Amino acid sequence: QVQLVESGGGLVQPGGSLTLSCVASGSISGIKAMGWYRQTSGNERELVAVVTSGGFINYASAVKNRFTASRDSAKNSVFLHMGSLKPDDSTVYYCYTNGDFSEGFRELWGPGIRVTVSA
Repeated sequence: QVQLVESGGGLVQPGGSLTLSCVASGSISGIKAMGWYRQTSGNERELVAVVTSGGFINYASAVKNRFTASRDSAKNSVFLHMGSLKPDDSTVYYCYTNGDFSEGFRELWGPGIRVTVSA
């Protein structure tokens, strides 16, 4: 079964930096988009940054110019380099991917990884 394995979360000071990593493991092929969402105060998930198969990146306005998404398609991996972190960035971040898999088009989510920005 395909799994999205997340790492890199933790505690960081305001103004600091942190990098999240996500690797799609298992029998997986046909990935199109990979990226990151995060939990809002209303317990919804909002887009942070998603990288398309063509290399285009869609950023949320709140993180544009502070966060940078990158992707290693050969390794089925996506990264989120977070800089100038604010306390409001503290939440659970979820890796996301979609694509044409053996069962058809699917969307997959990681289990979530917590980021805490605090002095």
